[in-house]
Amino acid sequence: MFSYCTDPETLSGLSWLSCYLTTGKHMSFYWSFGTVLLLLAITAPAALLFGFGGASAARSRIAPVCWLGKGYIAVVRGVPDIAFFLFFVIALDQGFEYLRHQWMCPDWDQPIRQGNDFIVCAQAKLPLSTSPQIWHEIYGFFLAVLTFAIVFGAFAANVLYGAMRAVPQPQLETAAAYGMTPRQTFWRILVPQMWVYALPGLGNLWMVLIKATPLLFLLGVEDIVYWARELGGTKTARFTDYPHGDWRMWYFGALLIFYLLFTRVSEIFLDRTMKKLTHGQATMGGEAQRKAAA
Repeated sequence: MFSYCTDPETLSGLSWLSCYLTTGKHMSFYWSFGTVLLLLAITAPAALLFGFGGASAARSRIAPVCWLGKGYIAVVRGVPDIAFFLFFVIALDQGFEYLRHQWMCPDWDQPIRQGNDFIVCAQAKLPLSTSPQIWHEIYGFFLAVLTFAIVFGAFAANVLYGAMRAVPQPQLETAAAYGMTPRQTFWRILVPQMWVYALPGLGNLWMVLIKATPLLFLLGVEDIVYWARELGGTKTARFTDYPHGDWRMWYFGALLIFYLLFTRVSEIFLDRTMKKLTHGQATMGGEAQRKAAA
């Protein structure tokens, strides 16, 4: 990156370190932090949407809808995350390609499943083999986001379902007595009040989601853990211009600091949000605020 980095063998000290930390692979390492943050920024609202849908379905009076919501919560929560990530991404990818194959290649006369191989026509591949590398990376990231959203959406659904049941029943009955329809009661009474009960569980789920981001490595996404292992391993002069020993401890130490700082910022934000939601509420948090203001 710097003009004096043309010949690494002539460098030493801070000049060597500055050139080493600005190589192309290190730039990819720095960009991977943005990948993790982008994953969290997209996955969190998507998982909350899945969770809200699952919780609403679980409390539905329509039996098939209720079974679907409770089944989604039970099945996804009951499968280990690693097993789900390894299986679901492959199944999801093949499902997309199968649907495209049926639509784009109706005259295909060969079996799609041939032993352990899954073979579809070239036009149905996702992404196409002729697509630029960036589209392969975007598609892999999309599958990762969808998988994270479905998995953590099930946990969010369980939290929201419990929060909905925690809203005092007399308030719902009062709304009905005033002539509100079940839909109006749900959106105007139940949903606004359930967040007070849901936020602690959702806050814990957010922390778990942050710690689960290294699972991106299992999904083929070059995240910060991938690059920490790649850059921190022993490098010899035969394979690189910047040889060094096993520095994985330093790279993973940097990841430790990053996650600790990120979780600390999250704790501060969640604490302030909780204080705002409980202000004036008939809860212990609201009572503590009233006593402090008195």
